[in-house]
Amino acid sequence: MIVIPDMFVERMHELHGEQGAAWSEALPGLITDCASRFNFTPEAPFLNLSYNFVLRAKRCDGKPVVLKLSFLKDELSREVSVLRAYEGRGAIHVLDADEKWGVALLEGADPGTPLSVIEDDTLATAIFCDVFRRLHLPVPTGSQYPSIKQHFAAIERYRGRFDDLNISAPLPESWLENAEECLAYLLATTSENFLLHGDLHHENILRQGEEQWAVIDPKGIIGDIHFDTIQYLLNYEDRGGDCEQVLRSRIAIISDRLGLDPRRIAMWGVVRGVLEACWTIEAGGMDWHRGIQITERFAKCLD
Repeated sequence: MIVIPDMFVERMHELHGEQGAAWSEALPGLITDCASRFNFTPEAPFLNLSYNFVLRAKRCDGKPVVLKLSFLKDELSREVSVLRAYEGRGAIHVLDADEKWGVALLEGADPGTPLSVIEDDTLATAIFCDVFRRLHLPVPTGSQYPSIKQHFAAIERYRGRFDDLNISAPLPESWLENAEECLAYLLATTSENFLLHGDLHHENILRQGEEQWAVIDPKGIIGDIHFDTIQYLLNYEDRGGDCEQVLRSRIAIISDRLGLDPRRIAMWGVVRGVLEACWTIEAGGMDWHRGIQITERFAKCLD
């Protein structure tokens, strides 16, 4: 019987109240049912559990698999849908799934080490570009993924919240206006929409075999392909130099290897920083300055 860590139960209670805690406490039974249905032997949960319960396991042939269980069933269903759409393009393979149960059985990456283990930032960025190039595809017919405009809705909510309350808004107005203008321009000038990963960073790119890399944990967003570079640019941002230097170097490599417009990348970064600040305020946090620092750093790349 798998033991559910107390910290994960507490986390689910914090996020989803009594229903979240009850769901997490019922996981051992659900895992047993999944093991029987999908024919695997449970091993141990991953150490860095946060929003989902993720478990290592093995099939009867000895191949490693991963069982992912989510309280937010719709979000896991979307992830499975994106992974299946990316089939053959470098994403981890979905072996089975059940939307009603909120579970997905995934191929285990072997050895599964993340891109973050490569400390040579130039090499890591080159690998990112290779993964990126294979991954993206035009919007599938009849897809129901959220648009990139919806992804940035917190900026509009922030504006409405403080306009309605008629109180002093915390974010610098100049940066908010700049982000709104950049977002409007980027949306209006996107020539083709793609199915984006939405969270494509070092920890979501895993080594698969000797030379290949596999993508995990997509969010699924429809929009400008330039946006899918941003999350990578926000991670390990001072690796190999100061943050501004590393950002400029990465954007240069990415735009050169992928044929992307460096200004569009920088503009998406400007908007993404303000979005992070809005998310922080919306969640009741005080450290919105980090989001503005991101915005300022990307803005310098527009000079």
